Amino acid sequence: MDPFDSADSLEGPSRSAATDTEVPEPWSRFSAWLECVCVVTFDLELGQAIELIYPYDVRLTEKEKTSICYLSFPDSYSGCLGDTQFSFRLRQSVGRSSSWFGQEDAYNKDAPVALQKEHAHFHGYVYFRQVKDASVKRGYFQKSLVVVSRLPFVNLFHSLLQVIAPEYFEKLEPCLETVCNEIDQWPAPVPGQTLNLPVMGVVMQVRIPSKVETPGGSPVKQPQTENLLPAPTVLPSVHELDLFKCFQSVLIHVQMLWELMLLGEPVVVMAPSPTVSSETVLALVSSITPLRYCGDYRPYFTIHDSEFKEYTTRTQAPPNVILGVTNPFFIKTFQCWPHIIRLGDLKMSGDLPKQVKLKKLAKLKSLDTKTGIYTAYKTFLHKDKALIKRLLKGIQKKRPSEAQSAILRRHLLEQTQSFILPLESYLESLMPPQRSVSPWKTPPQIRSFSQDEFMKTLEQAGPQLTLKGDWTGLYRRFFRSPNFDGWYRLRHREMTQKVERLHLEAICAAKKENPTSSEQHEGPADVDQRQIRGGDC
Repeated sequence: MDPFDSADSLEGPSRSAATDTEVPEPWSRFSAWLECVCVVTFDLELGQAIELIYPYDVRLTEKEKTSICYLSFPDSYSGCLGDTQFSFRLRQSVGRSSSWFGQEDAYNKDAPVALQKEHAHFHGYVYFRQVKDASVKRGYFQKSLVVVSRLPFVNLFHSLLQVIAPEYFEKLEPCLETVCNEIDQWPAPVPGQTLNLPVMGVVMQVRIPSKVETPGGSPVKQPQTENLLPAPTVLPSVHELDLFKCFQSVLIHVQMLWELMLLGEPVVVMAPSPTVSSETVLALVSSITPLRYCGDYRPYFTIHDSEFKEYTTRTQAPPNVILGVTNPFFIKTFQCWPHIIRLGDLKMSGDLPKQVKLKKLAKLKSLDTKTGIYTAYKTFLHKDKALIKRLLKGIQKKRPSEAQSAILRRHLLEQTQSFILPLESYLESLMPPQRSVSPWKTPPQIRSFSQDEFMKTLEQAGPQLTLKGDWTGLYRRFFRSPNFDGWYRLRHREMTQKVERLHLEAICAAKKENPTSSEQHEGPADVDQRQIRGGDC
Protein backbone atom coordinates (compact mmCIF):
# COMPACT_ATOMS: atom_id res chain seq x y z
CA MET A 1 0.00 0.00 0.00
CA ASP A 2 1.26 3.49 -0.83
CA PRO A 3 2.29 5.14 2.46
CA PHE A 4 0.26 8.26 1.84
CA ASP A 5 -2.92 9.19 0.02
CA SER A 6 -3.30 11.73 -2.74
CA ALA A 7 -4.83 14.98 -1.60
CA ASP A 8 -7.64 15.17 -4.15
CA SER A 9 -9.70 17.67 -2.22
CA LEU A 10 -6.91 19.66 -0.59
CA GLU A 11 -4.98 22.57 -2.00
CA GLY A 12 -1.43 23.45 -1.07
CA PRO A 13 1.67 21.36 -0.41
CA SER A 14 1.25 17.63 -0.78
CA ARG A 15 3.30 14.58 -1.66
CA SER A 16 2.59 12.62 -4.83
CA ALA A 17 3.07 8.88 -5.21
CA ALA A 18 6.47 7.74 -6.45
CA THR A 19 6.95 7.31 -10.20
CA ASP A 20 9.66 5.80 -12.35
CA THR A 21 10.69 9.14 -13.85
CA GLU A 22 13.97 10.80 -12.94
CA VAL A 23 12.28 14.04 -11.91
CA PRO A 24 12.68 14.57 -8.12
CA GLU A 25 9.47 13.77 -6.31
CA PRO A 26 7.62 16.66 -4.64
CA TRP A 27 8.63 16.82 -0.98
CA SER A 28 11.27 14.08 -1.37
CA ARG A 29 14.04 16.38 -0.07
CA PHE A 30 11.78 17.60 2.70
CA SER A 31 11.11 13.96 3.67
CA ALA A 32 14.84 13.28 3.95
CA TRP A 33 14.83 15.63 6.96
CA LEU A 34 11.28 15.78 8.31
CA GLU A 35 8.13 13.68 8.40
CA CYS A 36 5.95 16.75 8.84
CA VAL A 37 5.43 20.06 10.60
CA CYS A 38 2.41 20.39 12.92
CA VAL A 39 0.69 23.30 14.61
CA VAL A 40 -1.04 22.30 17.85
CA THR A 41 -3.46 24.70 19.51
CA PHE A 42 -5.82 24.68 22.49
CA ASP A 43 -9.48 24.35 21.56
CA LEU A 44 -12.03 25.16 24.29
CA GLU A 45 -14.22 22.23 23.27
CA LEU A 46 -11.64 19.68 22.13
CA GLY A 47 -8.65 20.59 24.30
CA GLN A 48 -5.34 20.19 22.50
CA ALA A 49 -5.91 19.77 18.76
CA ILE A 50 -3.85 19.76 15.56
CA GLU A 51 -4.65 22.94 13.69
CA LEU A 52 -2.42 22.36 10.70
CA ILE A 53 -0.11 19.71 9.19
CA TYR A 54 2.41 20.15 6.36
CA PRO A 55 2.55 18.48 3.91
CA TYR A 56 -1.23 18.26 3.90
CA ASP A 57 -1.41 14.62 2.89
CA VAL A 58 1.20 13.22 5.24
CA ARG A 59 -0.29 10.07 6.69
CA LEU A 60 -0.36 10.07 10.48
CA THR A 61 -2.66 7.61 12.25
CA GLU A 62 -5.28 8.99 14.64
CA LYS A 63 -3.29 7.49 17.51
CA GLU A 64 -0.13 9.31 16.39
CA LYS A 65 -2.01 12.60 15.98
CA THR A 66 -3.51 12.28 19.48
CA SER A 67 -0.10 11.54 20.98
CA ILE A 68 1.48 14.52 19.21
CA CYS A 69 -1.29 16.77 20.57
CA TYR A 70 -0.72 15.77 24.20
CA LEU A 71 3.07 15.70 23.97
CA SER A 72 3.25 19.16 22.37
CA PHE A 73 1.94 21.09 25.39
CA PRO A 74 3.66 21.37 28.78
CA ASP A 75 1.72 19.83 31.63
CA SER A 76 -0.47 22.38 33.39
CA TYR A 77 1.65 21.89 36.53
CA SER A 78 4.72 23.23 34.71
CA GLY A 79 3.33 26.77 34.55
CA CYS A 80 5.33 27.62 31.42
CA LEU A 81 4.69 31.25 30.47
CA GLY A 82 6.41 32.78 27.48
CA ASP A 83 8.31 30.55 25.03
CA THR A 84 9.35 26.98 25.91
CA GLN A 85 11.30 24.42 23.89
CA PHE A 86 11.46 20.70 24.56
CA SER A 87 11.39 17.38 22.74
CA PHE A 88 9.59 14.06 22.85
CA ARG A 89 9.87 10.58 21.33
CA LEU A 90 6.84 8.77 20.01
CA ARG A 91 6.28 5.12 19.13
CA GLN A 92 4.91 4.91 15.60
CA SER A 93 1.80 2.87 14.91
CA VAL A 94 2.24 -0.77 13.95
CA GLY A 95 2.01 -1.56 10.25
CA ARG A 96 2.80 1.87 8.80
CA SER A 97 5.57 2.28 6.26
CA SER A 98 8.91 3.25 7.82
CA SER A 99 10.09 5.31 4.86
CA TRP A 100 8.55 7.15 1.92
CA PHE A 101 11.47 7.50 -0.40
CA GLY A 102 14.03 4.88 0.56
CA GLN A 103 16.85 7.31 1.46
CA GLU A 104 16.92 5.80 4.93
CA ASP A 105 19.26 2.92 4.15
CA ALA A 106 21.78 5.13 2.34
CA TYR A 107 21.89 7.56 5.26
CA ASN A 108 21.99 4.88 7.99
CA LYS A 109 24.77 3.02 6.21
CA ASP A 110 27.21 5.88 6.85
CA ALA A 111 25.80 7.42 10.08
CA PRO A 112 26.98 6.49 13.60
CA VAL A 113 24.52 4.12 15.31
CA ALA A 114 23.37 6.79 17.76
CA LEU A 115 22.42 9.16 14.90
CA GLN A 116 20.68 6.72 12.58
CA LYS A 117 17.07 7.23 11.52
CA GLU A 118 14.66 5.20 13.63
CA HIS A 119 12.29 2.70 12.04
CA ALA A 120 9.88 2.43 14.98
CA HIS A 121 9.85 5.92 16.56
CA PHE A 122 9.38 9.57 15.67
CA HIS A 123 11.20 12.42 17.39
CA GLY A 124 9.17 15.56 18.05
CA TYR A 125 10.74 18.99 18.61
CA VAL A 126 8.44 21.58 20.17
CA TYR A 127 8.36 25.37 20.36
CA PHE A 128 5.46 26.29 22.70
CA ARG A 129 4.21 29.83 23.30
CA GLN A 130 1.84 30.82 26.11
CA VAL A 131 1.14 34.53 26.60
CA LYS A 132 -1.76 36.56 27.95
CA ASP A 133 -4.21 37.51 25.26
CA ALA A 134 -7.47 39.29 26.11
CA SER A 135 -8.90 38.50 22.66
CA VAL A 136 -8.92 34.77 23.44
CA LYS A 137 -11.77 33.37 25.55
CA ARG A 138 -9.43 31.57 27.90
CA GLY A 139 -7.30 34.69 28.34
CA TYR A 140 -4.15 33.08 26.93
CA PHE A 141 -2.63 32.47 23.51
CA GLN A 142 -1.43 28.82 23.58
CA LYS A 143 0.14 27.25 20.56
CA SER A 144 2.96 24.86 19.67
CA LEU A 145 4.93 24.57 16.46
CA VAL A 146 6.25 21.02 16.19
CA VAL A 147 8.67 19.41 13.72
CA VAL A 148 8.45 15.63 13.53
CA SER A 149 11.42 13.65 12.24
CA ARG A 150 13.09 10.26 12.40
CA LEU A 151 16.44 12.01 12.88
CA PRO A 152 17.68 12.54 16.47
CA PHE A 153 19.10 16.01 15.64
CA VAL A 154 17.89 17.80 18.77
CA ASN A 155 20.27 20.74 18.42
CA LEU A 156 19.59 21.35 14.73
CA PHE A 157 15.80 21.18 14.97
CA HIS A 158 15.58 23.34 18.09
CA SER A 159 17.77 25.90 16.29
CA LEU A 160 15.46 25.68 13.26
CA LEU A 161 12.42 26.31 15.48
CA GLN A 162 14.12 29.34 17.06
CA VAL A 163 14.29 30.85 13.57
CA ILE A 164 10.82 29.96 12.27
CA ALA A 165 8.49 29.77 15.32
CA PRO A 166 8.53 33.45 16.45
CA GLU A 167 7.94 34.50 12.84
CA TYR A 168 5.15 31.95 12.40
CA PHE A 169 3.30 33.07 15.54
CA GLU A 170 3.27 36.58 14.05
CA LYS A 171 2.44 35.80 10.39
CA LEU A 172 0.83 32.33 10.59
CA GLU A 173 0.09 29.98 7.69
CA PRO A 174 1.66 31.57 4.56
CA CYS A 175 4.95 31.85 6.45
CA LEU A 176 4.93 28.11 7.24
CA GLU A 177 4.31 27.14 3.63
CA THR A 178 7.33 29.19 2.57
CA VAL A 179 9.50 27.51 5.21
CA CYS A 180 8.48 24.01 4.11
CA ASN A 181 9.28 24.87 0.49
CA GLU A 182 12.71 26.11 1.58
CA ILE A 183 13.39 22.88 3.49
CA ASP A 184 12.37 20.97 0.35
CA GLN A 185 15.36 22.62 -1.37
CA TRP A 186 17.90 21.51 1.26
CA PRO A 187 20.61 19.05 0.25
CA ALA A 188 20.15 15.52 1.62
CA PRO A 189 21.57 14.75 5.09
CA VAL A 190 24.90 13.10 4.24
CA PRO A 191 27.21 11.97 7.07
CA GLY A 192 30.69 13.46 6.80
CA GLN A 193 29.69 16.48 4.71
CA THR A 194 29.32 20.14 5.66
CA LEU A 195 25.84 21.26 4.65
CA ASN A 196 24.37 24.75 4.25
CA LEU A 197 20.67 24.87 5.11
CA PRO A 198 18.94 28.17 4.23
CA VAL A 199 15.68 29.14 5.92
CA MET A 200 13.98 32.54 6.34
CA GLY A 201 17.08 34.56 5.48
CA VAL A 202 19.35 32.54 7.76
CA VAL A 203 21.83 29.88 6.63
CA MET A 204 22.50 27.17 9.20
CA GLN A 205 25.77 25.35 8.56
CA VAL A 206 25.91 21.83 9.99
CA ARG A 207 28.05 18.74 9.78
CA ILE A 208 26.62 15.28 10.47
CA PRO A 209 29.30 12.96 11.90
CA SER A 210 30.25 9.92 9.85
CA LYS A 211 30.49 6.35 11.11
CA VAL A 212 34.19 6.19 10.16
CA GLU A 213 35.17 9.21 12.27
CA THR A 214 36.73 8.73 15.69
CA PRO A 215 34.09 9.69 18.31
CA GLY A 216 35.12 12.82 20.14
CA GLY A 217 37.75 13.68 17.53
CA SER A 218 37.88 16.94 15.63
CA PRO A 219 35.91 16.76 12.38
CA VAL A 220 37.85 17.16 9.17
CA LYS A 221 37.52 20.77 8.00
CA GLN A 222 36.19 21.01 4.48
CA PRO A 223 37.18 23.89 2.22
CA GLN A 224 34.44 26.40 1.56
CA THR A 225 33.57 26.45 -2.13
CA GLU A 226 31.05 29.28 -1.95
CA ASN A 227 30.78 32.69 -0.34
CA LEU A 228 27.38 32.69 1.26
CA LEU A 229 25.36 35.81 1.95
CA PRO A 230 24.27 36.09 4.64
CA ALA A 231 27.19 34.49 6.44
CA PRO A 232 26.14 31.09 7.81
CA THR A 233 25.31 30.41 11.44
CA VAL A 234 27.60 27.48 12.27
CA LEU A 235 26.06 24.91 14.62
CA PRO A 236 28.85 23.11 16.53
CA SER A 237 26.79 19.90 16.54
CA VAL A 238 23.50 18.64 15.14
CA HIS A 239 22.76 16.56 18.24
CA GLU A 240 24.94 17.34 21.25
CA LEU A 241 23.34 19.13 24.19
CA ASP A 242 25.08 21.19 26.87
CA LEU A 243 25.98 18.10 28.88
CA PHE A 244 27.36 20.05 31.81
CA LYS A 245 24.22 22.16 32.17
CA CYS A 246 22.11 18.99 32.17
CA PHE A 247 24.25 17.23 34.80
CA GLN A 248 25.49 20.08 36.99
CA SER A 249 23.17 19.31 39.92
CA VAL A 250 24.06 15.58 39.80
CA LEU A 251 27.79 15.82 39.07
CA ILE A 252 28.80 13.80 42.11
CA HIS A 253 26.59 10.93 40.88
CA VAL A 254 27.68 10.88 37.21
CA GLN A 255 29.44 7.54 37.66
CA MET A 256 26.28 5.92 38.99
CA LEU A 257 24.11 7.42 36.25
CA TRP A 258 26.55 6.15 33.60
CA GLU A 259 26.26 2.62 35.02
CA LEU A 260 22.45 2.79 35.11
CA MET A 261 22.45 3.79 31.42
CA LEU A 262 25.02 1.14 30.48
CA LEU A 263 22.89 -1.54 32.15
CA GLY A 264 19.60 -0.26 30.70
CA GLU A 265 17.99 0.12 34.12
CA PRO A 266 14.44 1.56 34.45
CA VAL A 267 14.77 5.25 35.38
CA VAL A 268 12.24 8.03 35.94
CA VAL A 269 13.33 11.68 35.74
CA MET A 270 10.88 13.95 37.59
CA ALA A 271 11.52 17.53 36.53
CA PRO A 272 9.93 20.97 37.01
CA SER A 273 9.46 21.53 33.25
CA PRO A 274 9.42 19.56 29.98
CA THR A 275 12.61 21.40 28.98
CA VAL A 276 14.56 20.07 31.97
CA SER A 277 12.88 16.67 31.62
CA SER A 278 13.69 16.17 27.94
CA GLU A 279 17.23 17.56 28.09
CA THR A 280 18.10 15.39 31.10
CA VAL A 281 16.77 12.20 29.48
CA LEU A 282 18.63 12.90 26.22
CA ALA A 283 21.82 13.69 28.17
CA LEU A 284 21.51 10.38 30.04
CA VAL A 285 21.04 8.43 26.79
CA SER A 286 24.07 10.15 25.22
CA SER A 287 26.30 9.41 28.22
CA ILE A 288 27.16 5.93 26.88
CA THR A 289 28.15 7.11 23.38
CA PRO A 290 29.41 5.49 21.12
CA LEU A 291 27.33 2.58 22.44
CA ARG A 292 23.72 2.74 21.29
CA TYR A 293 21.15 2.90 24.10
CA CYS A 294 18.86 -0.02 23.14
CA GLY A 295 16.09 0.42 25.71
CA ASP A 296 13.13 2.73 25.19
CA TYR A 297 13.36 6.36 26.28
CA ARG A 298 10.78 9.15 26.44
CA PRO A 299 12.22 12.64 26.96
CA TYR A 300 8.72 13.86 27.89
CA PHE A 301 5.97 11.48 29.02
CA THR A 302 2.41 12.31 30.10
CA ILE A 303 -0.55 10.48 31.63
CA HIS A 304 -2.25 10.71 28.21
CA ASP A 305 0.49 8.69 26.51
CA SER A 306 -0.77 5.55 24.76
CA GLU A 307 1.91 3.53 26.62
CA PHE A 308 0.87 4.91 30.02
CA LYS A 309 -0.77 1.66 31.20
CA GLU A 310 2.04 -0.43 29.78
CA TYR A 311 4.69 1.50 31.70
CA THR A 312 2.83 1.97 34.98
CA THR A 313 1.46 -1.54 35.59
CA ARG A 314 2.44 -3.03 38.94
CA THR A 315 1.85 -6.64 37.93
CA GLN A 316 5.36 -6.97 36.50
CA ALA A 317 8.82 -5.46 36.88
CA PRO A 318 9.29 -1.99 35.33
CA PRO A 319 10.43 -2.14 31.68
CA ASN A 320 13.84 -1.03 30.40
CA VAL A 321 12.86 2.56 29.75
CA ILE A 322 13.82 6.10 30.80
CA LEU A 323 10.83 8.38 31.32
CA GLY A 324 10.93 12.14 31.72
CA VAL A 325 7.85 13.49 33.55
CA THR A 326 6.63 16.74 35.12
CA ASN A 327 3.24 15.86 36.64
CA PRO A 328 3.41 15.29 40.47
CA PHE A 329 0.88 12.49 39.93
CA PHE A 330 3.80 10.32 38.82
CA ILE A 331 5.43 10.46 42.27
CA LYS A 332 2.85 8.00 43.54
CA THR A 333 2.56 6.08 40.25
CA PHE A 334 6.26 5.28 40.08
CA GLN A 335 6.83 4.37 43.73
CA CYS A 336 7.77 0.83 42.71
CA TRP A 337 10.42 1.92 40.19
CA PRO A 338 14.01 1.19 41.29
CA HIS A 339 15.65 4.49 40.22
CA ILE A 340 14.02 7.93 40.42
CA ILE A 341 15.82 11.21 39.76
CA ARG A 342 13.90 14.12 41.31
CA LEU A 343 15.12 17.47 39.94
CA GLY A 344 14.15 20.95 41.01
CA ASP A 345 14.81 24.37 39.56
CA LEU A 346 18.55 24.92 39.58
CA LYS A 347 19.48 27.12 42.54
CA MET A 348 23.03 28.27 42.97
CA SER A 349 24.55 28.13 46.43
CA GLY A 350 27.34 30.65 46.21
CA ASP A 351 29.28 29.73 43.09
CA LEU A 352 28.42 26.00 43.16
CA PRO A 353 25.17 24.31 42.13
CA LYS A 354 23.59 22.42 45.00
CA GLN A 355 24.18 18.70 44.45
CA VAL A 356 21.17 16.41 44.79
CA LYS A 357 21.57 13.68 47.40
CA LEU A 358 21.10 9.93 47.22
CA LYS A 359 17.98 8.89 49.14
CA LYS A 360 16.30 5.64 50.04
CA LEU A 361 13.35 4.59 47.91
CA ALA A 362 11.18 4.21 51.00
CA LYS A 363 11.29 7.99 51.50
CA LEU A 364 9.54 8.59 48.18
CA LYS A 365 6.45 6.77 49.40
CA SER A 366 5.60 9.69 51.65
CA LEU A 367 5.15 11.74 48.44
CA ASP A 368 8.43 13.47 49.21
CA THR A 369 8.87 16.35 46.79
CA LYS A 370 12.49 17.03 47.70
CA THR A 371 15.15 16.80 45.04
CA GLY A 372 17.31 13.71 45.14
CA ILE A 373 18.13 10.40 43.48
CA TYR A 374 15.96 7.74 45.06
CA THR A 375 17.65 4.37 44.56
CA ALA A 376 19.16 1.39 46.35
CA TYR A 377 21.71 0.87 43.55
CA LYS A 378 25.32 0.28 44.57
CA THR A 379 27.88 1.18 41.91
CA PHE A 380 30.34 -1.42 40.65
CA LEU A 381 33.02 1.24 40.06
CA HIS A 382 34.34 3.95 42.34
CA LYS A 383 33.71 7.63 41.68
CA ASP A 384 36.29 9.53 39.69
CA LYS A 385 36.95 12.17 42.34
CA ALA A 386 39.53 13.94 40.16
CA LEU A 387 36.88 14.56 37.47
CA ILE A 388 34.34 15.94 39.95
CA LYS A 389 36.99 18.13 41.57
CA ARG A 390 38.06 19.46 38.17
CA LEU A 391 34.49 20.32 37.15
CA LEU A 392 33.60 21.95 40.48
CA LYS A 393 36.82 23.96 40.30
CA GLY A 394 35.80 24.98 36.77
CA ILE A 395 32.57 26.42 38.16
CA GLN A 396 34.47 28.51 40.70
CA LYS A 397 36.82 29.75 37.98
CA LYS A 398 33.83 30.51 35.74
CA ARG A 399 35.04 28.15 33.02
CA PRO A 400 32.60 28.36 30.06
CA SER A 401 29.88 25.72 30.02
CA GLU A 402 31.05 24.53 26.58
CA ALA A 403 34.49 23.73 28.02
CA GLN A 404 32.95 22.00 31.04
CA SER A 405 30.76 19.93 28.72
CA ALA A 406 33.77 18.97 26.60
CA ILE A 407 35.61 17.69 29.71
CA LEU A 408 32.59 15.69 30.87
CA ARG A 409 31.80 14.30 27.42
CA ARG A 410 35.42 13.24 26.87
CA HIS A 411 35.48 11.45 30.25
CA LEU A 412 32.24 9.54 29.56
CA LEU A 413 33.35 8.67 26.02
CA GLU A 414 36.71 7.30 27.20
CA GLN A 415 35.01 5.33 29.96
CA THR A 416 32.53 3.75 27.52
CA GLN A 417 35.24 3.02 24.95
CA SER A 418 37.41 1.47 27.63
CA PHE A 419 34.50 -0.76 28.67
CA ILE A 420 33.70 -1.83 25.09
CA LEU A 421 37.30 -2.40 23.90
CA PRO A 422 37.79 -5.80 25.63
CA LEU A 423 34.45 -6.95 24.20
CA GLU A 424 35.50 -5.88 20.70
CA SER A 425 38.87 -7.64 21.07
CA TYR A 426 37.20 -10.85 22.20
CA LEU A 427 34.68 -10.64 19.36
CA GLU A 428 37.53 -10.39 16.84
CA SER A 429 38.94 -13.66 18.22
CA LEU A 430 35.65 -15.39 17.32
CA MET A 431 36.13 -14.65 13.62
CA PRO A 432 37.32 -17.64 11.54
CA PRO A 433 40.89 -17.24 10.19
CA GLN A 434 40.97 -15.85 6.66
CA ARG A 435 42.87 -18.93 5.41
CA SER A 436 39.83 -21.06 6.29
CA VAL A 437 37.72 -19.22 3.70
CA SER A 438 37.65 -21.48 0.63
CA PRO A 439 35.73 -21.07 -2.63
CA TRP A 440 35.07 -24.82 -2.57
CA LYS A 441 33.38 -24.89 0.85
CA THR A 442 30.51 -23.14 2.58
CA PRO A 443 31.51 -19.97 4.50
CA PRO A 444 33.15 -20.86 7.86
CA GLN A 445 31.15 -20.27 11.04
CA ILE A 446 31.77 -17.52 13.59
CA ARG A 447 32.39 -19.03 17.02
CA SER A 448 29.72 -18.51 19.69
CA PHE A 449 30.13 -15.82 22.34
CA SER A 450 31.05 -17.40 25.70
CA GLN A 451 30.68 -15.15 28.74
CA ASP A 452 33.00 -17.34 30.82
CA GLU A 453 35.63 -17.40 28.09
CA PHE A 454 35.41 -13.61 27.79
CA MET A 455 35.88 -13.19 31.55
CA LYS A 456 39.16 -15.11 31.34
CA THR A 457 40.49 -12.57 28.82
CA LEU A 458 39.98 -9.64 31.20
CA GLU A 459 43.24 -10.17 33.11
CA GLN A 460 45.29 -9.39 30.00
CA ALA A 461 42.80 -7.31 28.01
CA GLY A 462 40.75 -5.59 30.71
CA PRO A 463 39.63 -1.94 30.63
CA GLN A 464 42.63 0.38 30.39
CA LEU A 465 41.41 2.84 33.01
CA THR A 466 42.67 3.79 36.44
CA LEU A 467 39.09 3.69 37.72
CA LYS A 468 38.94 0.98 40.37
CA GLY A 469 36.05 -1.31 41.17
CA ASP A 470 34.31 -4.54 40.28
CA TRP A 471 34.67 -4.53 36.50
CA THR A 472 33.87 -8.26 36.31
CA GLY A 473 30.58 -7.76 38.15
CA LEU A 474 29.71 -4.87 35.82
CA TYR A 475 30.32 -7.01 32.73
CA ARG A 476 28.21 -9.87 34.10
CA ARG A 477 25.34 -7.44 34.77
CA PHE A 478 25.82 -5.87 31.33
CA PHE A 479 25.34 -9.28 29.68
CA ARG A 480 21.75 -9.28 30.99
CA SER A 481 20.97 -5.83 29.59
CA PRO A 482 19.23 -4.81 26.33
CA ASN A 483 22.35 -2.78 25.45
CA PHE A 484 24.52 -5.90 25.28
CA ASP A 485 21.90 -7.71 23.24
CA GLY A 486 21.62 -4.81 20.78
CA TRP A 487 25.39 -4.35 20.54
CA TYR A 488 26.04 -8.08 20.00
CA ARG A 489 23.31 -8.48 17.37
CA LEU A 490 24.68 -5.53 15.38
CA ARG A 491 28.31 -6.67 15.60
CA HIS A 492 27.45 -10.29 14.79
CA ARG A 493 25.54 -9.17 11.70
CA GLU A 494 28.54 -7.07 10.57
CA MET A 495 30.90 -10.01 11.16
CA THR A 496 28.65 -12.38 9.20
CA GLN A 497 28.58 -9.93 6.29
CA LYS A 498 32.39 -9.71 6.40
CA VAL A 499 32.76 -13.53 6.23
CA GLU A 500 30.28 -13.68 3.34
CA ARG A 501 32.17 -10.92 1.51
CA LEU A 502 35.51 -12.75 1.96
CA HIS A 503 33.89 -15.95 0.71
CA LEU A 504 32.51 -14.20 -2.37
CA GLU A 505 35.92 -12.62 -3.05
CA ALA A 506 37.54 -16.07 -2.83
CA ILE A 507 35.02 -17.46 -5.37
CA CYS A 508 35.64 -14.51 -7.73
CA ALA A 509 39.41 -14.98 -7.44
CA ALA A 510 39.09 -18.71 -8.18
CA LYS A 511 36.94 -18.05 -11.25
CA LYS A 512 39.42 -15.51 -12.61
CA GLU A 513 42.40 -17.82 -12.07
CA ASN A 514 40.74 -20.81 -13.76
CA PRO A 515 37.46 -19.84 -15.45
CA THR A 516 36.97 -23.25 -17.14
CA SER A 517 37.54 -25.47 -14.12
CA SER A 518 35.10 -23.94 -11.69
CA GLU A 519 32.29 -26.24 -12.82
CA GLN A 520 34.53 -29.31 -12.75
CA HIS A 521 35.71 -28.84 -9.18
CA GLU A 522 32.47 -28.16 -7.43
CA GLY A 523 32.66 -29.48 -3.90
CA PRO A 524 29.99 -30.29 -1.33
CA ALA A 525 28.76 -26.69 -1.37
CA ASP A 526 27.59 -26.75 -5.01
CA VAL A 527 24.21 -25.21 -4.37
CA ASP A 528 25.44 -22.50 -1.99
CA GLN A 529 28.16 -21.45 -4.41
CA ARG A 530 25.78 -21.34 -7.38
CA GLN A 531 23.56 -18.99 -5.35
CA ILE A 532 26.48 -16.76 -4.43
CA ARG A 533 27.85 -16.83 -7.99
CA GLY A 534 24.52 -15.55 -9.27
CA GLY A 535 25.95 -12.05 -9.73
CA ASP A 536 28.95 -10.90 -11.68
CA CYS A 537 32.23 -10.92 -9.83
